[in-house]
Amino acid sequence: MTLFELKCEAYLKDFIELKESFDILSKYINFSIYQSKKLDLENKDKSMNNYCFGNFYPTESDRIYKKDKVYKFVIRSIDKELIDELEILLYQNVNNKFLQVINVEKKDIKQYFIKELYSATPVIVSDRRDSQGKQLFWSLYYNGDISSLQKRLQNNLEKKLKQFYKEEVNDSNSFIQEIELKNEKPQSIYFKTTKNSKEKIVRLIGNKLRIVPNKDEISQKLAFLSLAVGLGEKSSLGGGFCFGRGA
Repeated sequence: MTLFELKCEAYLKDFIELKESFDILSKYINFSIYQSKKLDLENKDKSMNNYCFGNFYPTESDRIYKKDKVYKFVIRSIDKELIDELEILLYQNVNNKFLQVINVEKKDIKQYFIKELYSATPVIVSDRRDSQGKQLFWSLYYNGDISSLQKRLQNNLEKKLKQFYKEEVNDSNSFIQEIELKNEKPQSIYFKTTKNSKEKIVRLIGNKLRIVPNKDEISQKLAFLSLAVGLGEKSSLGGGFCFGRGA
């Protein structure tokens, strides 16, 4: 298994608040994909996205990314064609009012043994809907059972493995040996959506995690897959972007 990575440098044309940054980056990437009819159609045909991205870095102490400064962000995918085309398409997205990609470094990363996974962005896991139909998300405060989070993460990665690689996981054991919540309060990702000409801000609730994967072949494969396509849900909105520490 190989993942494909773009390390991007972006010049900011305006100030961007941290809470707006995921939405702005997500729309920039999605618009770039939309410029390729083939990539856009392939993206629409998938029930799960085959890429993920991290937020701007370095972060700012006042939680506001500065106008006229250059920040970095990373996009990863299991799809080489997607990364190859985005390497060009990101440059061509010149009319975005918030940012312009000015440099891209492409890298292929072969599967390696992962000792620990760390989520750099909130890991989103949907739960039930409330009596008003509002989507709820897993949190220790409301769910109280971290094993249910572990099970949902396992199921999500198994579905991604089946969709992207046509592989079934026959062993029901979890790929997670140890899991730790790194935040005291739930973390948030915000994005804007428009319905009936009205703009609405949607908040996704997630958690920062540290995970020790098991050492067997399928566990390591699932752990590596999470680096390529994100851990949990909403990877196209910035959810579940992870770093892996090798042995």
